Amino acid sequence: MNNITESMQVELGKRSYPIFVESGILSNELFLKKIIGDGQIMVITNETVAKIYLDAFLEIFPKSSHFSIPDGEEFKNLSTLEDIFDELITRRHNRSTTLVALGGGVVGDITGFAAASFQRGVNFIQIPTTLLAQVDSSVGGKTGVNHSFGKNMIGAFHQPKAVIIDINTLTTLPAREFNAGLAEVIKYGLISDYDFFEWLEKNITSILSRDEIALRYAILSSCKNKASVVAKDEHEQGLRAILNLGHTFAHAIETVTEYKVWLHGEAVGFGMLLALDLSLSLGLIDHDSFNRAKKLISLANLPTSPPPGENNISNIIDLMRMDKKVLDGKLRFILLNSIGDAFVHDNVPLDLLNKILLKYFNN
Repeated sequence: MNNITESMQVELGKRSYPIFVESGILSNELFLKKIIGDGQIMVITNETVAKIYLDAFLEIFPKSSHFSIPDGEEFKNLSTLEDIFDELITRRHNRSTTLVALGGGVVGDITGFAAASFQRGVNFIQIPTTLLAQVDSSVGGKTGVNHSFGKNMIGAFHQPKAVIIDINTLTTLPAREFNAGLAEVIKYGLISDYDFFEWLEKNITSILSRDEIALRYAILSSCKNKASVVAKDEHEQGLRAILNLGHTFAHAIETVTEYKVWLHGEAVGFGMLLALDLSLSLGLIDHDSFNRAKKLISLANLPTSPPPGENNISNIIDLMRMDKKVLDGKLRFILLNSIGDAFVHDNVPLDLLNKILLKYFNN
């Protein structure tokens, strides 16, 4: 791979940045040095990813510092963030440093928040190694950590300098994590891109077999859809909220299960199904649209029933009331008018919400 071309651009004026998608890009020394630079570097990863990719990165950037955090959503918290700050200060990093997030969504989110906060803001680069991070969390500048009362309650908007996606990293991704990433891919078809949804219906088998051509198209289409929304609403004052389809349910389920049962994408997959059922119950979508979406979620090996043993609906609703998307005391959900057309519904009747939850959690 001698010629790297910019795959696409997130258009945010002075904060615009490129997203590169290529196979083998992490072994291209000249390219990485051009994008990351030769100043102070701290690469932050987790213990699992470090075993696979850290040594190769350090061969290209031998003077860089590195720090590995424990692997798991339960470690995306203020305690881990403080460990990162301790490492940066101990190793005398300054305002000119660049933080490199090498890993999945947890690594990207916490590294981005560290970059937004350390010495009031330093550059960072996203190198996502999971499908979910490649198509969603690495793009758009949302950074943060979880709190015991809710997910991503503490954070900042801080755009990366670049996003570098190597499709080859997906070859080492366990099947469960790969499938979890498909929830965010399917989401883009549901919220804003009917043609992409149709393409997914026809090509889900190729994606599951990790066909490189299919993966490249799915990743680029997802990133383009997200970049388009982010460019219009960087700080989620309106339109960007549609990117949270299924997330109000998902975050509540993740919190109530202490992030120990489902991966984030699995929770999002089930959360999207609940949002689709809400849309159906409100007469917004028809049964054919609901069944097509449910079938695609199922084909992607995502959950269509709740976590085993979890049936405390009141706890889930209480947690949803603390979600960041609650406005003026009203629960807001992302619903569909049709496949490819999402909107924010800011006052779903509580009795209907209970009815939907009882339908799934009492079976």
